[in-house]
Amino acid sequence: MRMIPVLALIAATFAVPAMAQDVPKPVKLMTLQSGPAHIERQFFGQVVAKQTVDLAFQVGGQLQQLTAPEGQMIREGEVIAQLDLRAYTRARDQAKVNLDKARRDLERLTALRGSTVSDVTIRDAQTQVDLAQIALQNAEDSLDDATLRAPFDALVARREVANYTTVAAGTPIVLLHDVSELRVEIEVPEVLFRTAGRTGDVTFSAEFPDGDTRFNLSPREFEAEASAVGQTYTLTLAFDKNPGAFVYPGASLTVYAATELGGGDAVFLPETALSFDPEGKPRVMVFTDGTVRATPITMQITDDGRIQMVEGPENGTEIVLTGASQLQDGQTVRRFTRIGE
Repeated sequence: MRMIPVLALIAATFAVPAMAQDVPKPVKLMTLQSGPAHIERQFFGQVVAKQTVDLAFQVGGQLQQLTAPEGQMIREGEVIAQLDLRAYTRARDQAKVNLDKARRDLERLTALRGSTVSDVTIRDAQTQVDLAQIALQNAEDSLDDATLRAPFDALVARREVANYTTVAAGTPIVLLHDVSELRVEIEVPEVLFRTAGRTGDVTFSAEFPDGDTRFNLSPREFEAEASAVGQTYTLTLAFDKNPGAFVYPGASLTVYAATELGGGDAVFLPETALSFDPEGKPRVMVFTDGTVRATPITMQITDDGRIQMVEGPENGTEIVLTGASQLQDGQTVRRFTRIGE
């Protein structure tokens, strides 16, 4: 009589896993959709500015003002840095005095022409006036060159020197980026470069590592000489639209280059959607009314390594996206909607 409760307890224990096995397995699904057949290749890209300038003074002296804040935008014509102007101001004033004296000398000698002053002397006096005018212009240019202004709306990348430093002419003061148009540089192998040049129908897009949005790119220019090491050409592209805030020169991204193959539309499959029968023939798991059915397909590998379905289920059919090789023909499954469900 005591054996009956024990047997009932054992039966109940083994019944729990059996019930758990009957719970339909959640699966992620995809809908087959054909589109234009194309080849797509990926390249490592780097964001660059439209132009980058190391700004320097054309004259030397001690820095008295350096106001360019790193990482900030400055407007065209805004003062970036300024040297001690005292010596250049004195040089300009001296040049003005010399010019005034030369003009007075010319006027005095001209008034005495024909009596005690020869034409040669007057021409020499005119030469002195011309030289004094040139000296004044040089002094004014040097005074103007002692103030450094932004040549365009610019992003200050970094300051190269500290304030109050004595610098020589040509010493880099700040590094500026022209970000009015952000660009991307990629290295394209010689073979692909020639192929793209012949077809001329290549489209480009870019994606940042922390996002899933693709930004269209347009070609701008290319270096017409291959690199000596990798036999690659540097291709420069530009964003069709601003990619948003906090995208600065030097940022990395993936560039996609695609070209149409022709010959109609095609369906491409991820590797995770494939399973194979005992003979090694490919198939996909078609989802219908809570069950999956193994359906044979014919496939081929494209030049860029993707899997193209040549024959198989029609457009609009739902198939298992991931884990198809872990399912059995006729197995009961349920649609995956969210984690924890």
